[in-house]
Amino acid sequence: MLSIFGSVHILAVVAIQLLIIPSVSSLNLTNAYLHHKCNNTEGKYSYGSAFEKYINLALRAMDSDNFLNGFGFIERGEDPNKVFVMYQCRGDSYGSKCQSCISAAVSGIDYENDFYLSNPKNVNDKELFNKETSALLVELTNKATDKNNMVGNQFVLYAAGEKRIGTKNVYAMVQCTKDLVTTTCAACFEWIFKMFSKCCDGKRGGRVLGTSCNFRYELYPFLRN
Repeated sequence: MLSIFGSVHILAVVAIQLLIIPSVSSLNLTNAYLHHKCNNTEGKYSYGSAFEKYINLALRAMDSDNFLNGFGFIERGEDPNKVFVMYQCRGDSYGSKCQSCISAAVSGIDYENDFYLSNPKNVNDKELFNKETSALLVELTNKATDKNNMVGNQFVLYAAGEKRIGTKNVYAMVQCTKDLVTTTCAACFEWIFKMFSKCCDGKRGGRVLGTSCNFRYELYPFLRN
């Protein structure tokens, strides 16, 4: 997840996935670029402008980051052309895995807010599956936003788990960017969960990715231990 703040807001999303599972369209098997959106409510910058210069400087500064905790915030330039770049990798991805993910995002960078992906195949019992999957996501949200869920002096704002639903195991994760606190992270989840019925109604897998939070579930284990 990569965001740039200034006159232009950016969300670029990539997937890290080591499992090779054929015919699952909701899964990207490499660090493939997934999607972008642009929010130009504050206007567009001009090519060759100071703002573009500082964007490039900020992105280049990411090359020297060690990506150890999977999160970074970089500032370059002076008002009114100051640029802030924020990135965050999935909770199980850090170090070189995070670096390759962010490199993929930067290479395909563009700008905007949230989107969703889902598996085209449906489960047999939609009502039960939707109810129990939603309950799992709420349970993980409570874990992710627990004030005791900290590393050092920073909130983790991430949780992953699994649940048996009928004859299937469902694997899921939730995550907020680390510029949030527990209350604002919970509010972000509440907002994107409203997209569940639109994206994921009875689907075998789905995810919603926003600028500040995201969730994902699948019928196969997609996270590294």
